[in-house]
Amino acid sequence: MTVELSVPAPVAARRRNRAGSARIRFGFTVIAGYVVAAAIGPWLVHYNPVDTRTADRLKPPFSRLSDGSFAIFGTDQVGQDLLAQMLQGARISIAVGLATLLLAGTIGVTIGLAAGYFGGWLDGVLMRLADIQLAFPSILLAIFIAALLGPSVVNVVIVLAVANWVTFARVARGQALATRRREFVDASRTLGAGTWRLITRCVLPACVAPVLVVATVEIGHVILAEASLSFLGLGTPASTPSWGVTIANGRNYLADAWWISTVPGIALAFLVISLGVLGDALRDRYDPRLRSL
Repeated sequence: MTVELSVPAPVAARRRNRAGSARIRFGFTVIAGYVVAAAIGPWLVHYNPVDTRTADRLKPPFSRLSDGSFAIFGTDQVGQDLLAQMLQGARISIAVGLATLLLAGTIGVTIGLAAGYFGGWLDGVLMRLADIQLAFPSILLAIFIAALLGPSVVNVVIVLAVANWVTFARVARGQALATRRREFVDASRTLGAGTWRLITRCVLPACVAPVLVVATVEIGHVILAEASLSFLGLGTPASTPSWGVTIANGRNYLADAWWISTVPGIALAFLVISLGVLGDALRDRYDPRLRSL
């Protein structure tokens, strides 16, 4: 005879909340560290993209350079400090991620609200456009557009925004469909509120929480996509520090100088994983269907 022990629902809920809070703190701590490093790091460690020091090339981590300084992460094939490159690259990657989410979120939320609130033929046309774009892998679409526009930080933002607006549009449309027939919206409409006021004061606030959760998850994908484009030579120019460019520069030296590609690759992976953990924890906290389990 076996006895099954069940955990009371309030106890299980408290455990889930504590686990979710721990994941949120972990994600925020790691991301804050990256943001601080990207903000003040380039001011502390000088980096010149055209500076070449052949006497210090391919130095392993924790090596002393010819000027007496230490290269914590080593140097690359032209003698540049890898730590300085990573700090500059973090600034570029985070800036590109935030700018892309702002542009993609603005476009996607606007289209999603229009499709979900008005419905009808407008909803059909906009969502069919979204379906057409979803038929193509986003990274292939980004590579195709980037090849047409050329390497540039601004072009990378535009390319990634075009490739990622559909996710925001889908979420905003779903929230608009669920909110437009709610009692408080009907009450506001009865009291004489116009369409613009109903959308901005009633429907849009309902989209804030899910859109923020999606943005937290998508920023990791955007940073990874930017690194991928830069690795292929379609993202930021070679003279602009980027994690993807640094990893690409070290691929020919993996046998002799593994740290050139490995160190920025680990930093990139850790940032993307932390953003994914944070986004997953925020989804668990703000999704009522998951909170009720």
